[in-house]
Amino acid sequence: MDTLKKNSRGLIPAILLMAACSTTGHAADAHVDAQAAPQPKPAIVVLGDSLSAEYGLPRDTGWVYLLRDRLAKERFDYSVANSSISGDTTSGGRARLTAVLARIKPAVVIVELGANDALRGVPLATTETNLRDIVAESQAAHAKVLLIGMYVPPNYGPDYTQKFHAVYERVAKDKNVPLVPFLLAGIADKPSLFQADQIHPTVQAQPLLLDNVWPSLKPLLGAGAAH
Repeated sequence: MDTLKKNSRGLIPAILLMAACSTTGHAADAHVDAQAAPQPKPAIVVLGDSLSAEYGLPRDTGWVYLLRDRLAKERFDYSVANSSISGDTTSGGRARLTAVLARIKPAVVIVELGANDALRGVPLATTETNLRDIVAESQAAHAKVLLIGMYVPPNYGPDYTQKFHAVYERVAKDKNVPLVPFLLAGIADKPSLFQADQIHPTVQAQPLLLDNVWPSLKPLLGAGAAH
């Protein structure tokens, strides 16, 4: 301790000098790293329900996961964030969208919601308002939007079925966003492509779902910059 006190006048400046050199070196390194650091990939967010959340499927087999492979194959440098929750409604999607946009800052938002609204008897006007708000908020965050439409089972009656689908058509037209008319097109009449509940598609159906989405999604993909 006495030795330390005796040398303290010499040690303190030396320590400060070492700290200063160390700080300067880190600052230079940080500057170099900042210059060399690659920019993050633009992100695609899928805001959906169980049809996009791999309900009843082995992990990493749903159409959203397959989208990552399609993007790589087609040489689009995007990441994909699956923000889908089984059982979610348009109200649920609307409620959590703000946090999703703030966290991920997507270039593209794919909206796959509404089927559970019909199953729960949510008024069509409520579903339409929620979809409009979801699209508008996404656009305000400078994201391009792709809306995925749905039809309800025929036992709801042809009149309700048409009115339900018309909601998607109106929102897409009024908000000037592309529409995938029906996610389950080409498989809805094939029971073998559905799980035992006859609601959720099987693993074998997932590439077909992606094929339904891809033609409308691809034109939204460019160098990665959102409009």
